[in-house]
Amino acid sequence: MKTMLFVCVHNSGRSQMAEAFFNRLAKGKAQALSAGTDPANAIDPTVVEAMREVGIDISGSKPKALTLEMIEPVDRVVTMGCRVEEVCPATFIETEDWELEEPRGKPLERVREIRGKIKAKVIKMLEEAGG
Repeated sequence: MKTMLFVCVHNSGRSQMAEAFFNRLAKGKAQALSAGTDPANAIDPTVVEAMREVGIDISGSKPKALTLEMIEPVDRVVTMGCRVEEVCPATFIETEDWELEEPRGKPLERVREIRGKIKAKVIKMLEEAGG
């Protein structure tokens, strides 16, 4: 089974949405994890609300710190908006970056737009992988 790792700085928004969409849409054929280099204390409540609107409950998820042990077994690592933040959270490994705006502090309408971009990118990733 292929495993993907979505990484952002705080692991409280973008990477959590990507992990949730990937795991839902992969239907058990692949799996995703997410982590951050400087994890927040909790998932952004606006992100939780935005995901709940599309039938995915991430309220029980917790931000996780990125470790080398997490990276070793994965097939692909995607960073979330490194160029947007002007700091790449995972420069010690080969990654693909999805230039995505940080949802923290944004109104729900903007978080919905970010959520839509993430879902589209996850769908494309799964299609390319044949899943």
